[in-house]
Amino acid sequence: MPNDSAAPALYPSLFYQDAPAMIDWLERAFGFQRRLVVPGDDGAIRHSELTLGQSVVMVCSPRPELSWKSPKALGATHAGLCVYVSDPDAHYARAVAAGAEVLFPLKDSSYGSRDYTARDPEGVSWTFGTYIPGAYWHGREGA
Repeated sequence: MPNDSAAPALYPSLFYQDAPAMIDWLERAFGFQRRLVVPGDDGAIRHSELTLGQSVVMVCSPRPELSWKSPKALGATHAGLCVYVSDPDAHYARAVAAGAEVLFPLKDSSYGSRDYTARDPEGVSWTFGTYIPGAYWHGREGA
């Protein structure tokens, strides 16, 4: 358990058909930084850890024996992630330049965030912006 109360406590795992290519793409388009990559058999990724600020996602290849499938194999988006970024305008420009499929363009929301939503090449939906879920719990609306 992290000693730092600011440390993240939730670490999503994403399953991609072509995990090595998606790790490269997530770095290029969304600015993630690879911290650990554990290769598996036949070019698969057994485990990886990527960071963006304090956010951490783990990326690996599908594991049919565990029913782990990519959204590409499912033919549908099965989840979405919301990630805080301090400069959504620059982040949006980077994602668009890398060819991210924009679902909702950069905008100021009615709930105090500046954000956009894009889908990665395998179908995961990502929202990046200044919204901090739960900020209103502590009287920091629009934080």
